[in-house]
Amino acid sequence: MKAIAILVLVVLVVVQLAMVARGAITCGQVDANLAPCVPFLTQGGEPGAACCSGVKTLNGNAQSSDDRKTACNCVKAAANRYPNLKDDAAQSLPSKCGISINIPISRTVNCDTIS
Repeated sequence: MKAIAILVLVVLVVVQLAMVARGAITCGQVDANLAPCVPFLTQGGEPGAACCSGVKTLNGNAQSSDDRKTACNCVKAAANRYPNLKDDAAQSLPSKCGISINIPISRTVNCDTIS
């Protein structure tokens, strides 16, 4: 009986850890979602469908405050890798994709203020 209780407890812990790990957003995910946006962000014009899909995916994946802060820091780091990033294009990206996103695309944002 004790062995069954321990087994049940172990299974519950593994399930909980899997759920926590799945919910955490990574910079790799952020970079992959925004990679199709690089031409728009550096050259202007209109964002493509793949770009807007990535922005929508990013927005959907960043549901918690911690995820939004992580995503913000990842976006900020990515933006700083592109010296030719057009700030006006970055600021207009969500609206051009027809969505509202709580993660600014900026090189200078203070991500600690994101809630």
